[in-house]
Amino acid sequence: MNYIDTHCHLDGEEFRDDIDEVVQRAKDAGCAKIFVPAIDLPSCQTVMTVSQRYPDYAYPMLGLHPEEVRADWREVLTNIRQQLGTLSCIAIGEVGLDYYWSREFEQEQREAFEEQVRWSVETRLPLMIHCRKAQNEMVAILKRYAQELPGGVFHCFTGNEQEARQLLEFDRFVLGIGGVLTFKKSHLPEVLPACVPLDRIVLETDAPYMAPVPMRGKRNEPAFIRHVITRMAEAYGVSEEDICRQTNENVGKVFGIYL
Repeated sequence: MNYIDTHCHLDGEEFRDDIDEVVQRAKDAGCAKIFVPAIDLPSCQTVMTVSQRYPDYAYPMLGLHPEEVRADWREVLTNIRQQLGTLSCIAIGEVGLDYYWSREFEQEQREAFEEQVRWSVETRLPLMIHCRKAQNEMVAILKRYAQELPGGVFHCFTGNEQEARQLLEFDRFVLGIGGVLTFKKSHLPEVLPACVPLDRIVLETDAPYMAPVPMRGKRNEPAFIRHVITRMAEAYGVSEEDICRQTNENVGKVFGIYL
């Protein structure tokens, strides 16, 4: 039973001392590929380094995370765009809007996100989208390009049925589901089967964050997705093999990467 982790910060400091062991545990658990997003200019390099260390296993995505947007965002994006044109990236990410902590750079976030959405149209690379406390603003931007976008992932979806249905209107996009599905207070086990077909879901960790039950409180890693698969199979009333098969197919449709 093999699966793909579509969102893992494998280049992070948290994995510096035992990355080979983390990757081996992932492989032993059935994780066949790991997609690694950049969040800023320095991480573009670390993401590429990790991807080169594990060829045909770790795949790079380049982008500017909304929480990293500052007054110099135009200069930063110019640098990232240059790298995007010369490196073998599978997506533009992690990009989006995040007003959870602060709205200090609200306008800059919107402009930076829209610029990277245009990159997706130009390059035909899918988007890996982070959105927190800004869904309406994000949707408004995406609607301007909806017919031209190749697709992507709404990463770390934790919302309700209304929010899910709104995102699913972008028919080439899927929802990224991870450890939150297993949390005791999560509504996802009810929300997802009610309105999200299995052909619109991909698996992710967001490691080292968001570890699933029963690993909560620990550093998350790709091997832990097995707990998410188990809970998802229970919620949808299908086998774990069905979850893996369908989500792998979904990854292929969005990223063009197949097992």
